[in-house]
Amino acid sequence: MPSGAFVTGRWRSGTLCLALLGSLAACGDTATLAPTAGMGANPTLPAPKSSLIPTVKIAPAQGWPDGTMPTAMAGLAVTALARDLDHPRWVHVLPNGDVLVAESNKPPKAEKGFSVKGWVMGLVMKKAGAGVPSANRITLLRDADGDGMAETRSVFLEGLHSPFGMALVGANLYVANADAIVRFPYEAGQIRITAPAAPVTDLPGGPINHHWTKNIIASPDGSKLYATVGSNSNVGENGIEAEAGRAAIWEVNLQTGAKRLFATGLRNPNGMGWAPGTGALWTVVNERDEIGSDLVPDYLTSVKDGAFYGWPYSYFGQNVDARVQPPRPELVARATVPDYALGSHVAPLGLAFSEGHALAPALASGAFVGLHGSWNRKPLSGYKVVFVPFAQGQPSGLPVDVLTGFLSPDEKAHGRPVGVTIDRRGALLVADDVGNTIWRVSAAAAR
Repeated sequence: MPSGAFVTGRWRSGTLCLALLGSLAACGDTATLAPTAGMGANPTLPAPKSSLIPTVKIAPAQGWPDGTMPTAMAGLAVTALARDLDHPRWVHVLPNGDVLVAESNKPPKAEKGFSVKGWVMGLVMKKAGAGVPSANRITLLRDADGDGMAETRSVFLEGLHSPFGMALVGANLYVANADAIVRFPYEAGQIRITAPAAPVTDLPGGPINHHWTKNIIASPDGSKLYATVGSNSNVGENGIEAEAGRAAIWEVNLQTGAKRLFATGLRNPNGMGWAPGTGALWTVVNERDEIGSDLVPDYLTSVKDGAFYGWPYSYFGQNVDARVQPPRPELVARATVPDYALGSHVAPLGLAFSEGHALAPALASGAFVGLHGSWNRKPLSGYKVVFVPFAQGQPSGLPVDVLTGFLSPDEKAHGRPVGVTIDRRGALLVADDVGNTIWRVSAAAAR
């Protein structure tokens, strides 16, 4: 084919894609409820809306213009701990204060038959900034002088397979790849690991691996890991057999490598944390799409051993999803109601419990949540970091905006928050996978 024909063909293809996305953006329903109606312990759950063409509204990935950054709540300040990273998704703080950053994206898909829906979703994700190849590495950042900006940056681990969650237990660093947990020896202060990975256990992976991110957290005594595994579909449309071991949190015994399902029916759990005071395990979960801009609320919940949280047969307790056939009323009957709704389609990923008064008294008891942002809602939702206050071990009150400004006035994404964690000095770290930055939020006086 002559080069001119290729360029013309590619231009026509690109024009067609933009036109298609534009037409999709004009379709679908618009939210009629206030965003706060889908938040809290008792969210409003309107009747589901079905449509041949799903609601598609995307914030195109733009990045941060020079001299701009997110806006912190009053009394807090923001610095860039590190910029120009490659799709940073997750952050983990080591005991000496070094920060590990998983630079990662979804693994390549296995070849399969063409589908219009799959093609459209590929376009949507690419426009939203999720179409870049995975760097497959973990980078170490060190801010030795405490000014909020890392002066040391080192490739800590490379050659991984879409890494995400990280956990240090004793002298071992555990990494959750897209299909397995692996282990590396770690010595305090080292800036690079060259030792080969030792396998710990497989996790449900390909060939579909729809929700590829796998997060891990160690039990307080270091004897176990808990691993999140998202579903292989929206509501089981790839067949329930493709969901074996998925939409779940696994418990892994580090002595034996044996694992068991700890909790199930969680469509796409990601961030996890141990609640101060109660010691309960909590997670944030991305719920299902395509039944309306006001459904279904994503949520924050404690995770009970042996509990079933409804997916795919029901949502927020016993609210049946009629799209899933055949129904399973016996499972719906025992579906656990999540503790706290975060709003519809906000896409919560990061979760970190606060650690004292280092940021502000109002942020001393509760959980920070990174909301990656919607594609299946009009108007857009998420695209910020919020704080959910806790009282007596439970969420109390509406979320508070902590870090905003990720959307431009014309609804382009300067950035999208993913992982959040607390650093050694009590500041909040936020991984921004569109802005390619790790933001550090601290008390304005402390910096």
